[in-house]
Amino acid sequence: MTGVTARVPAKLNLQLGVGPPRADGYHDLVTVFHAVSLCDEVTVAPHGRDSVAVTGEGADRVPGGQGNLALRALAALRAAVRDGAGNGAAAAGHVRVTIAKRIPVAAGLAGGSADAAGALVACNELWGAGVPVRQLCEIAATVGSDVAFALLGGTAVGRGRGERLTPVLAPATSYHWVLALAEGQLPTPEVYAALDRLRAAGAAGSAPVGMAAEPTLDGALMSALRSGDAALVGRALSNDLQPAALSLYPSLRKTLAAGLELGALGGLVAGSGPTCAFLAASAGRAVELAVSLSGAGVCRSVARVTGPVPGAAVI
Repeated sequence: MTGVTARVPAKLNLQLGVGPPRADGYHDLVTVFHAVSLCDEVTVAPHGRDSVAVTGEGADRVPGGQGNLALRALAALRAAVRDGAGNGAAAAGHVRVTIAKRIPVAAGLAGGSADAAGALVACNELWGAGVPVRQLCEIAATVGSDVAFALLGGTAVGRGRGERLTPVLAPATSYHWVLALAEGQLPTPEVYAALDRLRAAGAAGSAPVGMAAEPTLDGALMSALRSGDAALVGRALSNDLQPAALSLYPSLRKTLAAGLELGALGGLVAGSGPTCAFLAASAGRAVELAVSLSGAGVCRSVARVTGPVPGAAVI
């Protein structure tokens, strides 16, 4: 086999509830993940040593070496296969990973996690390892908080660091989104640190960090998703990281205001930002919103996407 390619989607967080810092430095989350049709493609092929090459959107900002999540994912899968995961007989040789990026880097859309999930699925196929999805998700959780969701896709509730997943049972509604892509990046650790500072100061609409409550799943959002009513979903969007992202990137306030003024059903900072995501009432309204946002000069570019879509899959 000369190579295997997997396509893997970006994610939005329709709700992102963030608890206080844990002893390990992470935060307990309650989030509603939603996979959307902005995808990277990850190709793996036999090679003399593990390596990664990246092309496309933000390629020069993707880390190489063991700072690259895709390389960490394939190393974790190789170790699991050698320990007997899957059929236990696969030849888990070295590979070259080629990532064709469309998901912006450090944009709140989990592009790095998507690439890691793509590497897991593609290497599982290349090596003939036969590791089932449940085991792949367990391996994914050791690589990064969002990697397991990138494997599954769809819409799912995430708990813990986001790695404990429960699919959302909802009608097969297709939602139309417009992503306002920003100049620059917001590294996720910096945004969480800013949230902790805001909470410690009693800002961000919350108690000081010592009294911060554990997050809970938003019943209004879950009801809206079960109804399949985009207007209700739009009104229920929420993100605890948004005040922190706005404090670090104040111009996003203009982007959010513009999207809502131009007719979005709802909008929020995507994950840790700086992408802003807007829900439109229909495909036609999404086109109108994208054109209007482009003309308003409040973002670098726009992308129209739909969701939910499946997770990482070999193509």
